[in-house]
Amino acid sequence: MSTRSSPYASGPLPPRGDRTSKEHNPLIRTSDRVESWLRRVLLVVLLAGLPVAGLVVGRTTYESSIQTVRTQSAERQQVGARVMSIAENVGQAVRERAQVRWADSSGAVRTATALLKPGMTEGATVRVWVDRDGTVTGPPLTKRQALTNGWFAGGITVIGVTAGVFLTRAGARLVLDRRRYARWDAEWDLVEPGWAGRFRR
Repeated sequence: MSTRSSPYASGPLPPRGDRTSKEHNPLIRTSDRVESWLRRVLLVVLLAGLPVAGLVVGRTTYESSIQTVRTQSAERQQVGARVMSIAENVGQAVRERAQVRWADSSGAVRTATALLKPGMTEGATVRVWVDRDGTVTGPPLTKRQALTNGWFAGGITVIGVTAGVFLTRAGARLVLDRRRYARWDAEWDLVEPGWAGRFRR
């Protein structure tokens, strides 16, 4: 293999990776530079911003859920109630609606509708959750549920940020490609008459 330089070379080739040669390369369009910088920014967002966003959102959701755990635990309590009547065909696969009666801390007798496990009979004693007003409610949020909420929110954030990065890159590429095609069409409209004239001779 010959080690001679190409006859078309006008001088020594610049070293590979030379930033100066790349910046002044006439083949690199403005849209290419914009796309290159956008890729770098999105890469930084993906590598640095993604973990931070997931962590911040997940921790914020967890702390908010823990506050809900404390509030509900302080406001709700279980009481023993007697089943007075059970509604039939309520359409609940794992629960059935029933009328229950209990006495609150002041001795007042209260009656309300509660959702119970299937198989309960009238006269049975069940445990139901009530709030400070004596309204039947669900059990308070647990710490495990709070942790699950935090992980779920963080995971959704990671997925959302990742999708946003790729959609932004795809959208920017589409817009830049349209501008490139429009510029190529405009330049071809200027060049095409000269090329067409050569073939008519």
